[in-house]
Amino acid sequence: MPLACTAYGTVDHPPLVILHGLFGSGRNWASYAKALSDTWYVLAVDLPNHGRSPWVDQPLSYPTMAEAVADFLDDQHLAAATFIGHSMGGKVAMTLALTQPQRISALVVVDIAPVPYSNRDREHDHYIAAMRAIDPSHTTRRAEVEARLVDAVADPAIRAFLMQNLVADEASGGLRWQLNLAGLAGSMENLVDFPLAANAVPYTGPTRFIVGGNSSYVREKVEPEIARLFPAAGIDRLANAGHWPHAEVPALFSQKLMGFLQSVKEG
Repeated sequence: MPLACTAYGTVDHPPLVILHGLFGSGRNWASYAKALSDTWYVLAVDLPNHGRSPWVDQPLSYPTMAEAVADFLDDQHLAAATFIGHSMGGKVAMTLALTQPQRISALVVVDIAPVPYSNRDREHDHYIAAMRAIDPSHTTRRAEVEARLVDAVADPAIRAFLMQNLVADEASGGLRWQLNLAGLAGSMENLVDFPLAANAVPYTGPTRFIVGGNSSYVREKVEPEIARLFPAAGIDRLANAGHWPHAEVPALFSQKLMGFLQSVKEG
């Protein structure tokens, strides 16, 4: 399962891998990747069924995606890297840290916890259904597709985020969804879960959770599980931010992220 990525910086810098969230891609993190590239070799990865990475037939799971990321490191001839993972990408990174800790030098987890979320936040199913209901291959007008999403996805910020997955389709001459929507629909039960492998042991490397103060994903009640599985972790709660703190309060998020990464470099 070769994963696509965009590289920033030069290979003589320490490697840093960014894993995006559900419905995202590596390009969502381009501004941060560029800012970090002066001192890091940044690899913004597209996870399976997202971006330019392959579509897979079987339902996605965190163990299989973590293994795909480990294979990606091998393909890049990297023994280990520092990781930033948001939401789904954070769970992938945490799974890798708990099963192959030698592959992760340090870890930043953005607004997600190492716990199953059961059937919460099933608006994701709603978004998938809304996109699947639209065949964009008959138009080249992005505004036309977005107009058809308005009733199902009222929030303009979320709608704009989903629209980033609309790309030109050479085969039809129109547009297409870059996401494997059918594959994601069949994976949702796995993606809200967080199974702990039998060989999972606490990850003791440097770890920072950066979460939105208004987000429901990392409540105080999950902090004991974070401390159990990531005993070296600190938690930064950012005021006036929800599930996308890197987009909602970028200056404060950058301050916390850069401060942690600098402490990692200083040892």
